[in-house]
Amino acid sequence: MTKYMTTAEVAEVSRAPIETVRYWRHIGKGPKSFKVGRRVLYAVDDVEAWLDAARQTSITA
Repeated sequence: MTKYMTTAEVAEVSRAPIETVRYWRHIGKGPKSFKVGRRVLYAVDDVEAWLDAARQTSITA
């Protein structure tokens, strides 16, 4: 079964303010997300893939 994270948990993992994670979601820069009612959730696999992609981009840049 897939595990999910909240916006606050993504902020903690990425060491960014919650507001920044919300902004990334708004502009389409952050990990894939979806809403269940009013709650925004992120699949752990998507967050890890997003972080890996960001790491690869910074290594090659």
